[in-house]
Amino acid sequence: MILLGRGTVITRDVNRPIIYDGGVLIDGSTIVAVEDFKALQQKYPNVEIIDAHNGLIMPGFINGHHHIYSALARGLSMPGPAPTNFGEILENLWFKLDNHLLADDVKASALLTYMGCIENGVTTIFDHHASYGDIDGSLSIIADVAKRFGVRSCLCYEISDRNGVEAMKQAVHENLRFAEEAEKDAEHLAAMMGLHASFTLNPSTLDYVQSKNTKQLGYHVHIAEGPEDVQDSLEQYGVSPVRRLYECNILGSKTIAGHCVHVNDEDVQLLKDSHTNVVHNPESNMGNAVGTTDILKLLGAGITVGLGTDGYTNDMLESYKVANCLVKHENHKPYVGWSEVPYMLFENNRTLANQFFDVTVGVLRPSAAADVVVLDYIAPTPLDEKNINGHLLFGATGMHVITTISDGIPRMIDRQLQGLDKAEIMEYIRKTSETLWKRII
Repeated sequence: MILLGRGTVITRDVNRPIIYDGGVLIDGSTIVAVEDFKALQQKYPNVEIIDAHNGLIMPGFINGHHHIYSALARGLSMPGPAPTNFGEILENLWFKLDNHLLADDVKASALLTYMGCIENGVTTIFDHHASYGDIDGSLSIIADVAKRFGVRSCLCYEISDRNGVEAMKQAVHENLRFAEEAEKDAEHLAAMMGLHASFTLNPSTLDYVQSKNTKQLGYHVHIAEGPEDVQDSLEQYGVSPVRRLYECNILGSKTIAGHCVHVNDEDVQLLKDSHTNVVHNPESNMGNAVGTTDILKLLGAGITVGLGTDGYTNDMLESYKVANCLVKHENHKPYVGWSEVPYMLFENNRTLANQFFDVTVGVLRPSAAADVVVLDYIAPTPLDEKNINGHLLFGATGMHVITTISDGIPRMIDRQLQGLDKAEIMEYIRKTSETLWKRII
């Protein structure tokens, strides 16, 4: 057993949201008690103690939309003129990158991402993968690294027409193959059917996907991220991407719609009626200059809107900060976002995760998964259950995480990775990325 204590426990449990000088008792992969630290220490005198050093003890963070495949693009500058719109960004960078990714590159991307997750306290992710240089088995490569680092992962492969019919069919097969693998470890792995976006999916492809999806996997798809997606759908099919995917039975309660930047009132109603989940990725949207998701409208309609990073970062508190500023900036209202954005991060992301994994995550209470992090944050002003989100917003980042425990196993203690040689891992990543860059540029 492990007793993580001597800190302020932020449980995310409405029945007891905060425990000063608290502790979390872990037995195996499960939390068995969340109480006063001294009381737990007296009751269990022989347990292993991990010291929180008076910091914040919290549930591990959840990332609602990630792109592991993009990890090795850090610092990459493609030749030629700078892209002037989102379509050119896709064509000149991301499609070129994923077309060159081989098995070693996928592994290196996963190593870099999952190490970043642990160092930023992220213990659950939803990833959307593409490696058209090496499709078959790529999700298993990622899953193997995920299990090595202890990050629960809902994975999918991005189906698209952009590389031809055979590659599209291989992508469908990879989703189905991995789904069978994930079923055998439902506490740590989950599977979805990945779709790129409406503008790279013709009707015959969607028909093929539907015919093969006999397991009725949920769909993870980009919707109306850039104006190109909307324009293509209107020109080709006479309807918006949301309407098109709704009519093709892609939307639903097990579907994650990434972005939803360019959606109208009718689209919002369809997302609501179909109980489709949306994930907001503020930094990526700003960086690609595609526009801003109207999270207030979506949340106001009763849609489950989570928070992701789109591969931009592994730091969910960074995404939280940007989402908070962006919604205020876009609406010219400094009073909005205070409750909505943390609700997305701490409540809706948990709702998403608990729908796909056979364990309870995102909360510290008995019987929940032992996914716990410690932040090196000593509150300089009064801290209570009503203002904890304000403290996190203005006082902490992911790099304040000093200890990460997932599935009851310490993965990092006092900023030191456990059972992992970071220098060795980084050497492999650097060598692999250098080889990849030479193939691309």
